Amino acid sequence: MVFVAMQKAAVTGQEIAAVTKVPPGYLSKIMQQLVKGKVVNSQRGIGGGFVLSRTADKISILDVINAVDPIDRIESCPLGISSHGFNLCPLHKRLSDATAHVEAAFSQSFLSELLEEAQSPLCKSVPLTASK
Repeated sequence: MVFVAMQKAAVTGQEIAAVTKVPPGYLSKIMQQLVKGKVVNSQRGIGGGFVLSRTADKISILDVINAVDPIDRIESCPLGISSHGFNLCPLHKRLSDATAHVEAAFSQSFLSELLEEAQSPLCKSVPLTASK
């Protein structure tokens, strides 16, 4: 997503795969999920590829995660103990609370922040631009 956000025009799946070192078949599935999740748009034809569906400051990290692999909240006993009903034991309550904190943190963190940080000299060990 950071690589797509860095581009001024649509970027192909092949370009994304080459730069990010993600296998093309796997990347294709992920990109389909991101399109379905309305995080990116897909354009066919000459000049086609993938673009963000909205500006990077409007796409939260939680939006991206939920499009690909949503965070599951614990709503009832994961062990199926019927006597617990919807009351979580102390351990599962803590896990549920931790998940809520993760969701809150990701909902308040935006792609634009990652994009800005990717431009930092500290992030130069992994090139996020296509070499032409």
